[in-house]
Amino acid sequence: MRIRWPGLILLPLLLAGCMFGEDDYAPRPAQPSAPIRERPSGPITLNDPTPRDTQQCFTALTRDDVQYSPLPDRDYGGGCIVTGSVQLLDIGVPVTNLKAIKCPLARTFTGWVRYAVAPASAQILGSELAKVETYGTYACRGVVGRGAEGARKMSEHGLANAVDISAFVLKDGRRITIEHGWRSSDPDVRRFMETIHKSACRRFQTVLSPDYNAAHYNHLHFDMGKGPFCR
Repeated sequence: MRIRWPGLILLPLLLAGCMFGEDDYAPRPAQPSAPIRERPSGPITLNDPTPRDTQQCFTALTRDDVQYSPLPDRDYGGGCIVTGSVQLLDIGVPVTNLKAIKCPLARTFTGWVRYAVAPASAQILGSELAKVETYGTYACRGVVGRGAEGARKMSEHGLANAVDISAFVLKDGRRITIEHGWRSSDPDVRRFMETIHKSACRRFQTVLSPDYNAAHYNHLHFDMGKGPFCR
């Protein structure tokens, strides 16, 4: 016998399923996350033809005057598969700790730095942006902040489809960290954080800040996976 769900019950469930993003589904206290194991023998290079949308993304990066190097598609084991990725070499401002990053994320991240962070730095903080610091992109691991359950769930980082932003260095020598700047006593720093966060929410599929959960107290997590979700 087929059971039909009443509309009033089904709708909230559907809405809930569409709301949440990578690190995941509801704010929870930070808990250790065990890494998902890569293949001990090392990655396997995949030799499939480059899809058209990836080729188009590479062309768009070139058109955007981004210096990059395409990376081979690789299966690292444990579900960590990186395809259509690049190594960003120069986006106009130095960025630390970047490894493989999927091309659409690379384009979105570049646009955010160029057209949100850099202008906000100059206009709100009164100094040009000198460097963006990150905790990286690719990492073969599970989702942080959800204990054993999260550790078994592949993070978007395991697909090179996420980047974690930790700080911004300005040309006047100031270093604005997410950890201390997010709730800074300086109204200009708080306004800067609010501005770049709002811009990120318009660009990335998932944006997680220190307001999301304790696991994100010191960084902004951006990914192009499920969404949209902004917190």
